[in-house]
Amino acid sequence: MRDSPRPKLAVWKLASCDGCQLTVLDCQDELLALAAEVDIAHFTEATTTDLPGPYDVSLVEGSITTPADAERIRQIRADSRTLVTIGACATAGGIQALRNFADAAEFSAAIYARPDYVASLATSTPVSGHVPVDFELRGCPIDKRQLLSVLSALLAGRQPRIPGHSVCHECKLRGTACVMVAHGTPCLGPVTQAGCGAICPSFDRGCYGCFGPMATPNTAALVPELMRLGTAPGDVRRVFATFNAAAPGFRDVRPKP
Repeated sequence: MRDSPRPKLAVWKLASCDGCQLTVLDCQDELLALAAEVDIAHFTEATTTDLPGPYDVSLVEGSITTPADAERIRQIRADSRTLVTIGACATAGGIQALRNFADAAEFSAAIYARPDYVASLATSTPVSGHVPVDFELRGCPIDKRQLLSVLSALLAGRQPRIPGHSVCHECKLRGTACVMVAHGTPCLGPVTQAGCGAICPSFDRGCYGCFGPMATPNTAALVPELMRLGTAPGDVRRVFATFNAAAPGFRDVRPKP
């Protein structure tokens, strides 16, 4: 018999596509084993259970895009001993952070008959811009193996260890030829944090930067190389303006014509 209650795990959704929550569900057998060790207190994607806090671990998917999001994340933080953000939306603002580079009010006026009914913020920002975050798990979506590694570490009372090297490192580990050298294919692998297993380069496609910038991305060196391979300056900006458009390291890329 257990001497103490099982840890309480909660999974929360803000502005997102649910892809990272689906990755949690995709753990399948591992999730069943995890469920035997914790009480899943809140996870709308998987159960109607909704237990009050405090929560030992909260996984948060999604960015802050409305005043309600901003208020809700403060409450989640207050109720959580450990808060882990999962996915590009929660860690960098997500694809919806493209609004940060334009006038969001103009978008609303062009789409909605009564934009004054729409309660949204002018920007889409990561959770860390509003409350302290204990750990960030990158990806669009997150990687199943990294998720299990983080949860196992937290439940064991140790600090998670997620690699901070680039996708290029993963290509070398699996013996994948560099697509930029072998085929002249533009690739963000040299400046993108590892985590996916270098899936795209293994199929002769360039990395799209799903896991966001690595700790010290040398974009100043990569941009001229992308242009040498035929990528126009405007297209270079678009290459960086995807899942992690507002992430430091990607958001300020401004290639010279």
